[in-house]
Amino acid sequence: FKEMADKYFYIPHRGETRGLGGIFFDDFNTESAERHMDFSSQCLAAVTEAYVPIIRKHKDDDFTQQQKDWQQMRRGRYVEFNLVYDRGTIFGLKMLSSGVGRLESILMSLPENARWQYNHQPVMGTEEEKIMQCFKKPRDWV
Repeated sequence: FKEMADKYFYIPHRGETRGLGGIFFDDFNTESAERHMDFSSQCLAAVTEAYVPIIRKHKDDDFTQQQKDWQQMRRGRYVEFNLVYDRGTIFGLKMLSSGVGRLESILMSLPENARWQYNHQPVMGTEEEKIMQCFKKPRDWV
């Protein structure tokens, strides 16, 4: 499922993934509905168990304006992916002409703040540069 996420969330015009980590099982339909619900519930529990302690540990951390700018540039990648490549968004946009699609639902899923900077390259040796290498060459973390 990690490999499917890396493939699905790849942004070809950037040569990088939208983010880091995650799983994708949109096309996983080989089991019963009950089995899929059980699997989804287990995934949710695992994410919650792993992620909540990270949030607790860092929720009061200070951050710099440079870090905030980087966060907003990564949010920009989310916007790019969703508007250009996401199957659900593309479907919703195509449905607008039929009167079924809801533009506001699509736009509300985007971050309130995002940023683009022309030809931005993270400074060598920074945390941003290190994670950028991971976006460009996904790997198996397990």
